[in-house]
Amino acid sequence: MFWVLLLLLAWASAGSACIRLCLTAVRAAAADGRGAPADRERDLTLYEAAFLSGGPARVADVTLVSMARQRRLLLAHTGWATVVDPRGHDEIERSVIGAIGPEGQSRIAPVRARAAGAEAVGRLAESLVRAGLAVPEGAGTTVGAAVRRVRAAALAVAVLAVTALLLPIETGTPRLLVAAWFALPLTLTLSCLAIARFEVHPYSRWASPAGQRLLGALAGRPAGDERSFLTTVAVRGIRAIGEPELRAAFTHRDQPWRE
Repeated sequence: MFWVLLLLLAWASAGSACIRLCLTAVRAAAADGRGAPADRERDLTLYEAAFLSGGPARVADVTLVSMARQRRLLLAHTGWATVVDPRGHDEIERSVIGAIGPEGQSRIAPVRARAAGAEAVGRLAESLVRAGLAVPEGAGTTVGAAVRRVRAAALAVAVLAVTALLLPIETGTPRLLVAAWFALPLTLTLSCLAIARFEVHPYSRWASPAGQRLLGALAGRPAGDERSFLTTVAVRGIRAIGEPELRAAFTHRDQPWRE
């Protein structure tokens, strides 16, 4: 009867994961309903779109790309950033320049890390949380994390089922019956994933449902100008950069940086 213990483990894993997903989705919907309509209908700034799409690191990336396109920073394909114009247009640009350091040159990797942790980015995050567009840090499991937990539970159920079927089973218990019992928790997890895909996709670590709707509205805007290019980088990340040398500046890994 050892397979029964494995079945209980499968049900515990599947049940806890699915319940957590349901509760997380309900809390997210409730928080979305409490958001101010004016905040849910306003236009996102470039930095706000970057944060909601990829968090603090994305804000640093889009700032570096914006300054490089304006020839105020030089981003070499070897992975170095050089200050050309030391005057930042806003506090986030000034935090990037400060992250490069007084010598005016630094490797891009540590600049991205320092700029992402700057106070200016923290204030941006706080304003988005107050507007109901971002998920508060430490607020518990996000929908995306809950979905990943259900996926892990589905995999665990499958592994437990295979293990139970490979173990010796006492005479009189058909293996098909054992498989049918394990099919129930597996069906539960797969059903939850299908419903989540339909109801709450896309999953986001940073944006609330209201923030995700505003991000979705950005996709329908006309492309072709500098603003639309930077918005694409803010939403999709450095993989949206078309210039090979500029993209190489962010992906250069030959000499890892050290503090």
